[in-house]
Amino acid sequence: MAIPKIRVLIVDDSASVRQALTAVLQEDPEIEVIGAASDPFAAARYIKDELPDVITLDVEMPRMDGITFLRKIMEQCPVPVVMCSSLTEEGSETLMHALEAGAVDVILKPRMGVADHLTESRMMIRETVKGAARARVRGRKAAARPVRVEAKLTADAMLMPPPSGRAMSRTTEMVVCIGASTGGTEALREVLMALPANSPGIVVVQHMPEQFTRAFAKRLDGLCEVSVKEAQDGDTVMRGHVLIAPGGRHTLLQRQGARYLVSVREGPLVSRHRPSVDVLFRSAASSAGSNAVGIIMTGMGDDGARGLLEMKQAGARTFAQDEATCVVFGMPKEAITRDAADKVVPLGAIARELLHATAR
Repeated sequence: MAIPKIRVLIVDDSASVRQALTAVLQEDPEIEVIGAASDPFAAARYIKDELPDVITLDVEMPRMDGITFLRKIMEQCPVPVVMCSSLTEEGSETLMHALEAGAVDVILKPRMGVADHLTESRMMIRETVKGAARARVRGRKAAARPVRVEAKLTADAMLMPPPSGRAMSRTTEMVVCIGASTGGTEALREVLMALPANSPGIVVVQHMPEQFTRAFAKRLDGLCEVSVKEAQDGDTVMRGHVLIAPGGRHTLLQRQGARYLVSVREGPLVSRHRPSVDVLFRSAASSAGSNAVGIIMTGMGDDGARGLLEMKQAGARTFAQDEATCVVFGMPKEAITRDAADKVVPLGAIARELLHATAR
């Protein structure tokens, strides 16, 4: 029996973008583009005839902006929406509001003719749309779709051998590593806003394109008691501070004497992502051992599952978000299946468990 294709509606005022995005998505045999609308009014006519599985939505459009249309979709016929934007700081700020309004993820507009875009970026667009198709949005159950397993690089690609055992005995400082993907921006906001200003140092990998992670960190910094910033190479992991891994590069935890710092590096996609949760978690297993806490949250795929198990085996306390509160129960499910999580907890309890696990 043939597996139904993921039906996608593209909404963008640029004809060239509509054409490029259609070409990128239809390269995947699991995806079918059912329409390409130039504005929300044209999109509404498509939706009236056939409700898509996923909508890709531009932010700036004539007659009605993307966020206003997004809010109408969420109110009237909830469908997973992926925001499609150019790589600009101003646009990134707007996208933060779109994610708060119910969008499940973000992609960069395809740049046809750019050599680098023809490989990794095209794949990431397709993977993001497929992840969105499995997302749980307001008033709509997550779609039950089989996941196609394909070969992908592990953290070994970053020349990181697996940890050999318990890295070290506990010291006085603890460090927390968190990984998330689809649905993670709002889930992370809830967790970090619940933390007091003197919380242990935290490093986060949230799958997002470059530039957007900076706006995401800035947005969180204005909402939380803890200080939040996009990580830079050599930043110290300090109490009361959260470092967000920059999009497009891997972030690793390293120990230097009595302190922890981050190393931000170039490298290939690991578990189909850069930054990769597996890369961060493996580095934490090697550098921090039982001084670390690992948390894996909502997201499609298995990035972070292997690394969380390595953290657990190195003596770290490990947690996975439960299915009921995940937008996509992919990454946590994989971690739970591998017995990588000491405890499975709902989103609303993660901050409390984090603080308890790092208390002396």
